[in-house]
Amino acid sequence: MKKANKVLAMLLAAAMVASLAACGGGNGSETTTAASTETTAAPAAEETTAAPEETAAPAEVDNTPAAEVNTLENFDAANYAAESDEVYDQVLGDFYTVYQDALAEVDASVRMGKMAVAEAKFLEAGMGVPMQNNTSGTGISKVIPRSIPTVEWGYDETYRGYKNLLVVNERPLTPAERAEATALWNEKKGNGESYQALQDWAAEKGLTLADTITFTYTSTPQTWDTLASAQATSGEVLSPTWDGLLIYDNENIQQPGLAESYEASEDGLTYTFHIRPGVKWVTSQGTEVGEVKADDWVAGLQHSADSKAGLCDLLYGTIKNLREYGTGEITDFSQVGVKAIDDYTLEYTLEVNAPWFLTLAGYSVMAPLSRDYYTSQGGKFGTEFDSSASDYLYGTDPDHIAYCGAYLISNYTYQNTIAYTANPSYWDAANVHNKTITRRYADGTDPLFVWNNFVDGTMYSVNVSATVRPLAEQKASEVDESLNYVEAYGFTNHEGAMSIMNWNNVNRYAHSNLYNDPSAMVSTKTVTDAERTKAAMLNQNFRLAVALSYDRYAYMSVLYGEDDAYGQMTNSYVPGSFTTAAKEFTVDIAGTPTTFPAGTQYGEVLQAAITADGYPMKVWDPAGADGAGSSVGFDGWYNPEAAGEYLAKAVEELAAEGVEISAENPIYLDMPYADYSTEQSAAQQAVKQSYDAALGGLVIVNLVATGDSDTENDSNYNPTAGYMMNYDLGGLTGWGPDYGDAQTYLDTVIPNGYECIAWGIYGS
Repeated sequence: MKKANKVLAMLLAAAMVASLAACGGGNGSETTTAASTETTAAPAAEETTAAPEETAAPAEVDNTPAAEVNTLENFDAANYAAESDEVYDQVLGDFYTVYQDALAEVDASVRMGKMAVAEAKFLEAGMGVPMQNNTSGTGISKVIPRSIPTVEWGYDETYRGYKNLLVVNERPLTPAERAEATALWNEKKGNGESYQALQDWAAEKGLTLADTITFTYTSTPQTWDTLASAQATSGEVLSPTWDGLLIYDNENIQQPGLAESYEASEDGLTYTFHIRPGVKWVTSQGTEVGEVKADDWVAGLQHSADSKAGLCDLLYGTIKNLREYGTGEITDFSQVGVKAIDDYTLEYTLEVNAPWFLTLAGYSVMAPLSRDYYTSQGGKFGTEFDSSASDYLYGTDPDHIAYCGAYLISNYTYQNTIAYTANPSYWDAANVHNKTITRRYADGTDPLFVWNNFVDGTMYSVNVSATVRPLAEQKASEVDESLNYVEAYGFTNHEGAMSIMNWNNVNRYAHSNLYNDPSAMVSTKTVTDAERTKAAMLNQNFRLAVALSYDRYAYMSVLYGEDDAYGQMTNSYVPGSFTTAAKEFTVDIAGTPTTFPAGTQYGEVLQAAITADGYPMKVWDPAGADGAGSSVGFDGWYNPEAAGEYLAKAVEELAAEGVEISAENPIYLDMPYADYSTEQSAAQQAVKQSYDAALGGLVIVNLVATGDSDTENDSNYNPTAGYMMNYDLGGLTGWGPDYGDAQTYLDTVIPNGYECIAWGIYGS
């Protein structure tokens, strides 16, 4: 889910169409209620820097605009990696130490517990605030539940599965019908009959099925090269254009894809895939350019490693010597554990027994690449790779990639449309239900865009946002004119696995959009302002003060309405219900060996560790999800009283460093402001008010207007290096799991992990 699984959280309201289709199993039950959060005294966070014996002399004031000084020309690239290491050690050294112990653990239950203890250290560092997972409040949809995969790791299967998405033409499904279809799926699953049974069920109801579907996309793809991107905005768009070795069906069972079969060695270190003969590579016009062969997976993995912009690091330490190649320790890719034994036999050699390896077999990190077509477009491998070369055309647009999936991209119009047509050369063309797919650009500028397209029959699902609800409540339903659309068709999605965070930039360099347009989003801060901000952000107590000042209810209620505001919230990075211990286990909690029973969920250990460490955050509600326990559906972070206590500690510590913080000399923090969207701008104004109220004038939040969504993304999402991140608050990125272990999340926050870019460190 996620290139990873990375998503634009600020655009969830518009993007939610896809998640409604993919969620499946909705039964219309009301599952989320407001949960009260007790105010807890803030513990003393460890000081980030030892105070000197005497107060340091204040630095001289430099009123030069920071944007004029912090330019690409002035950036010290030679020392950036060392600086990033130093900053990481300062802010997350404790987490990293505990996490290494968790990684070394082989007992699954103990490993889960140690991962939770490690995440506690991460959350306690105050790097940001958990925001949302892919729950989407109330939705209305024509999609038949469970007609496509709903696996919680990787988004590729979901979007590739849209070839078989079942959408009815006549009207939305009622909650009772959704429950009935889900019950039928449960009855039929296990023998491969569930998909046909859902089609037969629709026919019995007198409902016809569409064979063309339309939904949204929310951000312009930054590349058309699926192997050279870690962003969902590019990966989701490209997923239908290629197939994986294995493919999940609508019962979440892996079936043969481009591999007809496979074997694993007894020690779990060797996987051999037998490639399907006769599959064609074609261009966007359908012209054949070659046959899919085993070597295309070798080429794909090497290209991903060469680009340093994809998801290759997910397999570092798993595929033999891949880390060493990716980091430059070795330059001979033949030493990496992937090889084509012959045209139709592909072999992977692993460094460790990784039971989750097969769950990546349909994910973009293991996508094939037509070596011949790639080189014909100027592509090179190894030390000769140079995507900036004048003759390098691969992935520059949909006409410069090779396709082996169910669809060809037939039209792309910037900030308007991405259209797909069924690939006539696809190996399984007879089983592609939807013949055309259209994605319409929806960046939130028009909060009624999806609703209007839903009402006129163009789109099949809609999120009932605060803006949409009054209109939906005015529209009479087809099943009963006495009921409105929300009453008749509204349903609540279940907890999902995508985690979206609101990050703090602790090492900011850019004060304008260095990624794409240095004249855009120019900060008003001076050099001295910027230096003071950085000193404050490197202080743990200051970061916690900021994190606990964020009123997420105020933000969510603007976007989704008061009824759905709490249902949007998550309170941890790894979802609390993501993994469950199979047996009793013991882990160290704040220095005390603590035993948990079999059946303990990840979130229970996470909460125990945070509480034992003396921090006030609530990350797990044992009464949530109808008593099953959950990390979503309540606000366990907003705590103005604790925020004030943390801020007081930070003021004292920073004064000892020569950084005075007062009402006359506050810390300035920039936050991107979506002025192009009425809903988003109102929500962000509510956030600013919560900061202002909790931080008492000692911190001033500047709202920096973005103008449009692409410019906003260039400030806090699209950059591939931390020094180009142009904000202090409000870096919104997310991650969804790639496999069934908490490592899939926490690896993104190790040194040079994906999320580090959001904090102003590392990157290419």
